[in-house]
Order: sequence, then C-alpha cells, then structure tokens
Amino acid sequence: MSTREQDTTGPSLFVAELVAARTAAGLSQDALAAQINYSPSLIGMIESGRRAPTLDVAQRLDRALKAPGTLARLQQHARTTPLPSWFRPYAEVEATATQLRSWQPMVVDGLLQTAEYARALLAVRPNTSVDELEGMVSARMDRQTILDRPSPPLVWVVLDEAVLHRRVGTPEVMREQLLHVADMAERPNITVEVVPASAGAHTGLLGAFAIAEHSETARVGYLETVTNGLVVETGSVVAELMLTFDTLRSEALPRGVSRETILKEAESWT
Repeated sequence: MSTREQDTTGPSLFVAELVAARTAAGLSQDALAAQINYSPSLIGMIESGRRAPTLDVAQRLDRALKAPGTLARLQQHARTTPLPSWFRPYAEVEATATQLRSWQPMVVDGLLQTAEYARALLAVRPNTSVDELEGMVSARMDRQTILDRPSPPLVWVVLDEAVLHRRVGTPEVMREQLLHVADMAERPNITVEVVPASAGAHTGLLGAFAIAEHSETARVGYLETVTNGLVVETGSVVAELMLTFDTLRSEALPRGVSRETILKEAESWT
C-alpha cells in the first residue's frame, strides 16, 4: 500500500474471478457479451482493467456465469478500494445522494472529468505506478455512473474561470474536457456555473469543497486539503459550507452564459 493508502486488490480480484469463471464456463468474451446483452469490447476493457464494471454488469455476469453473487459483491468492493481511504466515506454518501454541490477553483470536478483529463491530473502524483493510476482513473469514472441512474441526483457545480485556462494534459485533452462539461451542463439535473475572473477575490479561493445531501437534515461535506481530504458532518460546519456555496453562486455567470463561456474556451484549446 502506498503512502496515499490505496488498495488496488479490489479491481484485480474482480478481473481474476471474471476471467476464471468465464474460462470455466467455456465462453469467449464475445459469447459472454452476447449473454449479458453488452458489447464484447466492454468485456475486453473490463478484463484488461481499462473499464470499471457497473453493478448492473456485475449482476448480469453473475447470472450468466451462475455465480452466487460473487461478482456483484466484488464490484461493490472494487468501486471504492482504488480511492484514497480518506475519500471513501464521502464516496459512499455521494453514491446515494439526492443532491450534490461542488466548488472547484482549480480543476474540473471529478464527476464531470473525462478519463483522459483524470489520467493526466492523477499522473502527477509522486510514486504512482501505472496500475495504481489506472485503478484510480477507473474508480473515478465509476463514480460517474450515479449521473446515469434512472433517478439521478440534482448537481450544481461552480467552477472558477481559472479551471478553463489551466492546462491538464494536452490541448486536445482540454478541448474534449471542456466540451464534455458543456454537454453535461445541458442535462436538466446538472447546473454548471462559472465565476469569472472579473469577480476578483472571493471566498472560494481558499480551497475546493463538496456537499452531498440526502435531505436538509442529512448533509455531508468534503474539504480538499494539500495532503488528503476531510469529511465533515458537523451541522454548523456544513451550514457554513452551504452559505459559502450560495455566495459563490451569486458571483457566478448565469447558467446559459456559463455554458457559452465554457464552449468558447474549449475552442481556444484547438
């Protein structure tokens, strides 16, 4: 385990069990894909560790391979193990939240990141092996499945304009990332707003944070720090985060103007 207390055994175990069960059943990747009504390329990406399985996929694999829920249980374990230990409690709350709020002064929020952007961002961490990196990227992409569930959460993301100008990866990675954010911002449950540079100094410059909500009386906050993150549940602290978030939104450009700003900046990266 690295100094960031990461564990990639979850994804590795899932892949090992899947390959073993498929082989024992005498099925090719194509044949298994046909049985679960997914593409063969998805099975290939899961078995190579390039794609994290969703719970639906894991449950279908269990049925097709006549496994007693093994892959579904491993999927739930693998979903959070590549994440830093200090982030896992918030990830568990995030996965079932009805409302999510995020303030990001430096980078795109993880729920809206492309795989290429996430990989470029996470790759700068010291002492990160290729396996660790791919595990972290897969885990981040898997978090995003909450946005595609039948009843997705309401999401508000406020970005400082600096996020649009900070190069992460290649110019093409930045262009595709900003286009992705603009595309996600068209969903009825997702609002993305940009605080313009013209706002000058504001209360959000001290750091990123997020708030996951199940109800007005069940809110959990997450604070970014230099070394790790901090999950907070104290009512007074979360209330202060809510006030700060509302203040930042008052400084932001309207939703439509924000999207136009993002699209304009995307084209500047070509």
